[in-house]
Amino acid sequence: MLYVPPLQTGLMIKRYKRFLVDLDVNNCILTVHCANTGRMTGCAEPNTLAYYTTSTNAKRKYPHSLELTTSLDGHLICVNTARANNVAIEALQSGKIAPLAHYDKVQAEVPYGSEKSRIDALLSQSINPEAHCYVEVKSVTLLENGKGYFPDAPSVRGQKHLRELMEMKAQGHRAVLLFIVMHNGIQNVHPAAHIDPHYASLCIDAQKAGVEFLAYRAQVSKEELIITDPLPIIIKG
Repeated sequence: MLYVPPLQTGLMIKRYKRFLVDLDVNNCILTVHCANTGRMTGCAEPNTLAYYTTSTNAKRKYPHSLELTTSLDGHLICVNTARANNVAIEALQSGKIAPLAHYDKVQAEVPYGSEKSRIDALLSQSINPEAHCYVEVKSVTLLENGKGYFPDAPSVRGQKHLRELMEMKAQGHRAVLLFIVMHNGIQNVHPAAHIDPHYASLCIDAQKAGVEFLAYRAQVSKEELIITDPLPIIIKG
């Protein structure tokens, strides 16, 4: 997935009000929108390089969008969580995610479940259109002590999605939680029990119920995001 328009560069000053970030661009302060509801721990350190795009939509209050940041160790991180869904859909459509490659129809943002969610990707086959596979996508950017974690903040929404996936599995469908790793320094994924113990417990319940867990690396560069190889997931029960 290419960045359109191309990325521009600034230095991180601070993040505030959750969705705003101030950057130093040519010694001027530029306020950009940050599409990330998490804590972004380790992803918004002052004086690190950050990369943003500029929209041509005149109706936007903040025309600039934060896309990438740099960790203190120099790793590139994609902090725009919407990009995880974009690259996941592209990878599913092109068959890059091997365990899900045999589905020939991919629908995005389909309403489902008793808690009124929208599934990130609903997969099906032309020869068997009623055999659905529900795929929920999560962006992983938290790196602590050599381990990748999700979520980086307590996530009631994430808990709901796990319950919805278990419900779909109980109805006889395939249900998958797909972690897209958007931090070049992360080599594995763990449910963050130290941040959201209920979410981690639900991961154990979901796995026992037959929900599948997959993690794939999105190689982050200043030009594009590319889904590459699978990464291990460690769920302790």
